[in-house]
Amino acid sequence: QLQLVESGGGLVQPGGSLRLSCAASGSTVYYNHIGWFRQAPGKEREGVSCISKRDGNTDYEESVKGRFTVSRDNAKNTVYLQMNSLKPEDTAVYYCAASRLLRSECTLDRSWYANWGQGTQVTVSS
Repeated sequence: QLQLVESGGGLVQPGGSLRLSCAASGSTVYYNHIGWFRQAPGKEREGVSCISKRDGNTDYEESVKGRFTVSRDNAKNTVYLQMNSLKPEDTAVYYCAASRLLRSECTLDRSWYANWGQGTQVTVSS
C-alpha cells in the first residue's frame, strides 16, 4: 500500500511563495508519476502539475506555468511544488496523487491517479 502525505500549506499574501511537499511511503516502487491537484470551494478538482519518477518529465496547467515548479528527490521519495507569485485564485486544497501510468510523460488527468494524500490548505489573501 502506498501512502502519500502533503505538507507545507498555509496562509500567504498575494505575490508570496510556498513550497509544498509530498512524501511517499509504503509501496513506493509501484508508482511512475506524482501529480499535484487542487480543489477550490464549489469547483472541480483540477490538475496543477505532475512529474515522472524515472525521467523527471514535467507538465503544468496553463495558469501556473512560469510560477510553479515541480521537482523530485527519489532518494527521499518526496516531490515538491514550489509556488511563487501566488494569486488569490490559487487558494484551494492541494493534493498529491500517484499514478502507475506506463509512459514517460506524466498526465494531469486525475482519472489516472489511484492513490491520494489528505490534502493541504493553501490560502492566498491579504
